Amino acid sequence: MGIPIGLQLYSVREACEEDLPGTLSAIAKMGYQGVEFAGYHGRSAEELRRLVDDVGLQVCGTHIELETLLGDELERTVDYNKTIGNAFLIMPGLSRERTSSRSAWLDTAGTFNEVAAKLKPLGMYTGYHNHHTEFTPMDGEMPWDTLFGNTAPEVVMQIDLGNCLHGHADPVQFLERYPGRALTVHLKEYSGTNDKAIIGEGDVRWQDVFELCETTGKTQWYIVEQESYAYPPLECVDRCLQALRQMGK
Repeated sequence: MGIPIGLQLYSVREACEEDLPGTLSAIAKMGYQGVEFAGYHGRSAEELRRLVDDVGLQVCGTHIELETLLGDELERTVDYNKTIGNAFLIMPGLSRERTSSRSAWLDTAGTFNEVAAKLKPLGMYTGYHNHHTEFTPMDGEMPWDTLFGNTAPEVVMQIDLGNCLHGHADPVQFLERYPGRALTVHLKEYSGTNDKAIIGEGDVRWQDVFELCETTGKTQWYIVEQESYAYPPLECVDRCLQALRQMGK
C-alpha cells in the first residue's frame, strides 16, 4: 500500500464556501483519499464528520492557530478533532512575536514541545507548515532548523515543497536532515518560470522526495496544495492528482 493522498481544502476554498458537501463529493470522485481542513465552514464536528463519511474521505489534518492548542482551548480543539477523526493539528503560520528572532523561535519550539507532550497520549500530533521565510537565516541559523533542531520527534515537520523552493532552499535536504519528522507532507509544485505550475511542471525533485518520504520520512499522508490556478481550482487539483498517478503514486 502506498502513502494515501489528501487535499488541503484551502486549494478549493471558494468552492467549499459555496457548496461544501458537493465539493467534498467531487474531491472523493477524483480519487483523493483524505482532506485537510483550513477552517470548518461553520459546521459542527458532528456535521463535518458526517459529510466526510458520506463520501468516504478521511480527515488527514487541519490548519489551525497555535492559540487553539493553549490553555483551556486545547480540550475543545482535541474534542472537535477526535470527532472528525483527525490526528494532525498543524500550524500554517505563527504570530510575529513568535518568529521575530532566533530566541523567539526557540521559545516557540518549547511551546510546541509542551503541546506535543499533551497530545502524545491521545495519539494526536501538532506540527508546523512552512512558507518561504523560514529559510532566510536569522541570527546565524534558518528558523526551520531552529524549530526542528529543538523540538521533540513528535512535532511534525509538515514541509511544503513549493514554499521551500520559493525560499531558495531544497526540501530534499530537510527530509534527509530530519528523518521520521515528515508525517504529513504538502505536495506543491514550484517553477522559476511558471507561477501557475501544477505538480510535475516545475522544479520539485519528485522522485527524491517520494523515496525519502517512503523510507526515512515515515510519511503517513501526502497532501496536495495548489494556490495558483492555470485552470479552475477543482480542475487544477484533479490535474495534480492525475500527475501523481502518472508518477506511480
